[in-house]
Amino acid sequence: MAFSLELDEEQRDLRDWVHGFAADVVRPAAAEWDEREETPWPVIQEAAKIGLYGFESLAELFGDPSGISLQIANEELFWGDAGIGMALFGTSLAVAGIFSSGTPDQLAEWVPQCFGDEDDPKVAAFCVSEPQAGSDVAAMRTRARYDEARDEWVLSGQKAWITNGGIANVHVVVASVDPELGSRGQAAFIVPPGTRGLEGAKKIRKLGLRASHTADVFLDDVRVPGHCLLGGKEKLDARLARAREGGRAKGQAAMSTFEVSRPTVGAQALGIARAAYEYALEYAGDREAFGRPIIENQAIAFALADLRTEIEACRLLIWQASWMARNDKVFDAGQGSMSKLRAGELAVAASEKAIQVLGGAGYSREHPVERMYRDAKIYTIFEGTSEIQRLVIARAISGRQIR
Repeated sequence: MAFSLELDEEQRDLRDWVHGFAADVVRPAAAEWDEREETPWPVIQEAAKIGLYGFESLAELFGDPSGISLQIANEELFWGDAGIGMALFGTSLAVAGIFSSGTPDQLAEWVPQCFGDEDDPKVAAFCVSEPQAGSDVAAMRTRARYDEARDEWVLSGQKAWITNGGIANVHVVVASVDPELGSRGQAAFIVPPGTRGLEGAKKIRKLGLRASHTADVFLDDVRVPGHCLLGGKEKLDARLARAREGGRAKGQAAMSTFEVSRPTVGAQALGIARAAYEYALEYAGDREAFGRPIIENQAIAFALADLRTEIEACRLLIWQASWMARNDKVFDAGQGSMSKLRAGELAVAASEKAIQVLGGAGYSREHPVERMYRDAKIYTIFEGTSEIQRLVIARAISGRQIR
């Protein structure tokens, strides 16, 4: 499609619709659910009722040929609140895992079950990280063994820091089929609702994103039918054979999902940064010191000018990466990682600066910027730390295996 930075009518309507939900429903509930540290099921159900939470709406967002509708929705929702935003959009990571590796039949069967319906909404979980395998995906210890006699896969291991872990209706689990091949020997599996042997640990109490459920997941000889291998066994066997012969493996289960999701995670972080900037801007215009609004001091005005500049530049980086991904353009300079790296670090910087602008008021829970600051930090850590993003970018631009 032709390059344009102008949103079309559908995209503008989407932005206004999600923004309205974020302003009217999410923001008023944000402090309560952050304090309760519980999954905000009433908000999820409200989103389902209006069609914002569900596989139809996500399909429409993914279907935009420009690639940016999903990012517009994420930015607006996370502008409302990141904890509730993650409770709503955490399911989309599992869906991205199914989308990146699954067959059309698997998408049709499992994606609707990730969401449930407006009367009984569900969530889904994407299970990759482990206690000893975070950024180092190749160190994964969870194993998948094929029981040919019963046409079943047997999964065993432990997953750590899993969004919706244990409470999900559908778990997408990445496991090693051939450990000697490292990340090239891994595959993704659907664990259907109610499968025996999968247990979630107690919800982890976190610095931020407190409304989003995070927990470890234990897999004790979990048996799933053969058709729950995403992509199918024939495709997996062919990929493993290429890897054993020294050829390049295509579609590694974890990394292919992260490549799809990194600009989306960047859009979430951008929403936090924009919310913090806008709150600080409004506060600086109202707060008086030494007989005038503090925004009339260059130290404050210039800091806010820098934030606005960074926000606008970061959005363009996210949109570029999203357009490239949607239109099958190769990330030849690590553009997906660039978008996540810049947005994550901007969210931290913007929320910290917002607290500084508010002074002592910003440090209190009377204002939302302290919550934004807590929420922002995870965006330099999960789905690849800032250091890992720099490694991906450095390898892409140099063509060398930098360590």
